[in-house]
Amino acid sequence: MNSNAPKNDSVEDKLVAARTWLIIDKPFLGALVLRLPLVQADPQWCPTTATDARSFFYNRTYIEALSFEQTKFILAHEALHCALSHFARREHRDKRRWDVACDFAINPLLVADGLKPAPGALILDAYKDMTAEEIYPCIQENTEEKPMDQHLYDQDDSAQGSGQHGGGAGGQGESPDDGGGGQGELDPQAHGAPQPPPLSAPEREALHKQWQQRLASAAQQAIQSGKLGGSMARLVDHLLQPQLPWRMLLAHYMTRAARDDYSFTHPSRREGSAILPGLRSQHIDLIIALDTSGSISDEEMREFVSEVNAIKGQVGARITLHACDDKLAQDGPWTFEPWEEIELPKHWHGGGGTNFKPVFDWAENQNHPPNLLLYFTDAKGEFPGSEPTFPVLWLVKGKEKVPWGQRIQLN
Repeated sequence: MNSNAPKNDSVEDKLVAARTWLIIDKPFLGALVLRLPLVQADPQWCPTTATDARSFFYNRTYIEALSFEQTKFILAHEALHCALSHFARREHRDKRRWDVACDFAINPLLVADGLKPAPGALILDAYKDMTAEEIYPCIQENTEEKPMDQHLYDQDDSAQGSGQHGGGAGGQGESPDDGGGGQGELDPQAHGAPQPPPLSAPEREALHKQWQQRLASAAQQAIQSGKLGGSMARLVDHLLQPQLPWRMLLAHYMTRAARDDYSFTHPSRREGSAILPGLRSQHIDLIIALDTSGSISDEEMREFVSEVNAIKGQVGARITLHACDDKLAQDGPWTFEPWEEIELPKHWHGGGGTNFKPVFDWAENQNHPPNLLLYFTDAKGEFPGSEPTFPVLWLVKGKEKVPWGQRIQLN
């Protein structure tokens, strides 16, 4: 057992000591854990731990059986569910599968940060660095896997109204804006709090905004202390960047490229002597590069191309399509006029490493630079050493950054 563990057998002392250790040694997680009041739950409904995005509910017997290291893990686990707004991201998805996906997304992050998993923690290397949304389709519909904790923020699909007790706990009568009780005082004399009801839509929205603010604040504190690990840093950067719909941004940049396609040629005599900007041609030249290294699925490529098809006719875009992993596809490129539908090749070379240089080398060697280059990728590859002279739009699946150009988040 860790030397910082409590010297007595008090469950409450163990929880407070574990929380204090996180605040000191892992300030990002500690700041988030501090936002969840610690509430002893009625063991009739809470066999392990639970959260409703307002409080940390615990079963005394369960916490007593955990080691000090595992106690730190379970505290951080519940706090990350809240900080990542899992309570606000389920949408139409099946609750059980979503809960499993959320646990698979969180636990590898905690292990990578040096915490020891609690018994029953769902961990699979295949899901490392994946979001819950990316993991969800991989979970079988009738999976027997289950989270080690309870996620109480919304209603179970299969039991509408069941298992919900009136009253609630953990600040159920408080406004979400009051912080849910700050540090929260433990009450070891309590007989156990009843199960809180699911969040209403306004409560869910208010808590989502509140936890985003807490996430940003916790990250800033950890960065200042130099204690924000690589995996956590990438996660925070991914979550805090603007999440605008990628289709809207794609249409915006394609339309802007068309409007910026001006020339300053001399007008005819009938139009006067003034030299004014005018449209150079009735179409724009657009290069689309598809990353075929294996990380982008065929379905995702078809969705992306379908969206480009819907826009290019409106802006009059001539498309040059490239497929590239570490080298350009031998049977490419493919060219499509504004009135032609883009069709993906039935077969192309792919599945190798990822190198973005071949596409940019090809574009630089053309007589005229493109008005815009769209690169559809996970951004895990080798970039050119310098930024090209033409605008570049990266449509990125995943959390990786790009060194230059405009980045749009796909998932």
